[in-house]
Amino acid sequence: MIEVSENKCHGGTQGVYRHRSRACSCDMTFGLFMPDPDFGEHVPVLWYLSGLTCTHENAMIKAGAQRWAAEHGIALVFPDTSPRGESVPDDDSHDLGQGAGFYLNATEAPWSSHFHMWDYVAHELNNLVCGEFPIDGDRQSIMGHSMGGHGALTLAMGLEGRFRSVSAFAPICNPTASEWGRRQLRAYLGDDESLWRKHDATFLMLEKGFDGPVLIDTGTEDQFFDRLGTDKFLEAVARRKQQVSFRLQAGYDHSYFFVSTFMEEHFDFHSEALGRQ
Repeated sequence: MIEVSENKCHGGTQGVYRHRSRACSCDMTFGLFMPDPDFGEHVPVLWYLSGLTCTHENAMIKAGAQRWAAEHGIALVFPDTSPRGESVPDDDSHDLGQGAGFYLNATEAPWSSHFHMWDYVAHELNNLVCGEFPIDGDRQSIMGHSMGGHGALTLAMGLEGRFRSVSAFAPICNPTASEWGRRQLRAYLGDDESLWRKHDATFLMLEKGFDGPVLIDTGTEDQFFDRLGTDKFLEAVARRKQQVSFRLQAGYDHSYFFVSTFMEEHFDFHSEALGRQ
């Protein structure tokens, strides 16, 4: 692991690091905020998964999350959204290929050689940050925005017992029926739509649910609202009788102006869950 940069931030340290990923067969870069050491030797960790076209840097700079992570004494991980590099396959569109990993393990060529973001986030990067930094791997929560909200929900429900809480900003939550999903799932996983279900939060909610608190915010002026599948996800929530705090935020769109506005409340939400012994 190589240190790219470290900066003092809200009493803690905002670092950027690079390492060779076995899961993605390329170099990967991630951001990690560590709070003031006075909070103790091993602090809980919150994962932030970003959306389409983003790198590790977008939320790290725009979300204003470090302030609240510092206040609560929580480590904050910003993974990249896909493998990258000249040898990594790509597509001319913004929603497939580099910057659009969809937090799954691709099985179809040419993507299967590098696009294993599920394994990368769930296992490889988790083991790295918990092994190299003073983090309590038994106290983890996860959040995300848009495609990252999709990843947060599917990882939370797919990795039973890993995360104590999950939240999302404007998540893609029914990709098997969405313009932001069907093309990508077919490219990465093939034509058998039964294989797509484990990467669709709506189906996961029906089949598994989540054993913990869930918070979702979506703006009423979100310009991509029709692609999110919010109505189908909420139908699944009702059918399962899953406790979810879902809030439609009047006048807000899909941007980081929206995300940063409600970041403090999401940290309050996760802090309560992570503080449980």
